[in-house]
Amino acid sequence: MRPARVLVVDDEGPIAEVLTAMLSFAGFSVRAAASCAQARTVAREFAPELAVLDVMLPDGSGLDLCLELRARDQDLAVLLLSARDGVEDKVAGLALGADDYVTKPFSTAEVVARLNVLLRRGLAATEAVLRLRVGDLELDEQTHHVARAGRAITLSPTEFRLLRFLMRNAELVLSRRQLLREVWGYEWGGETAVVEKFISQLRGKIDADGAVPLLHTVRGFGYAMREPVA
Repeated sequence: MRPARVLVVDDEGPIAEVLTAMLSFAGFSVRAAASCAQARTVAREFAPELAVLDVMLPDGSGLDLCLELRARDQDLAVLLLSARDGVEDKVAGLALGADDYVTKPFSTAEVVARLNVLLRRGLAATEAVLRLRVGDLELDEQTHHVARAGRAITLSPTEFRLLRFLMRNAELVLSRRQLLREVWGYEWGGETAVVEKFISQLRGKIDADGAVPLLHTVRGFGYAMREPVA
């Protein structure tokens, strides 16, 4: 198999050099950029499958760059790097389309491990051709189309993965820690507020406009996607 292509965008030379060396050693094909403008050029030529983006760049925000790159390629997996470690900062980055978030200073081994998780997740997604249904809510794993009672619903990549996991496990009660592990791909300590935030956003989209609720909170245990009771 050919090496997976990774774009590293960071204006701190030492960090970019270490990441490039470690990722190359781990078997990835790597290109680096030090600004948003340079990243756009490299992305067009290199067509990366994975991107590591610093949030603070000299000519713009890594969050805006994430949105732009994902608009060009919805299958691109994005890992954000930031010195900010607050839950709200992580939620904001994930809500804008990033797949994962690492705070500085970080271990290069951790970055490699998380990129491998994103790569495996992407390969699994390309193999899945399933249409999931709970009540009048439908999710197409191939086209990423989501609709309820014929009404199209727009979801961020993280919201989509969360909904897909809930629908795949309909009727089961899933804990916050389980959702962190299965949807985000790793343990995030006690930061279950991330899950609560995304559950709230998801509920606001799929159970909106007076529809019969499908996403339920099971107090003391977690969340469950359930068929409406006749």
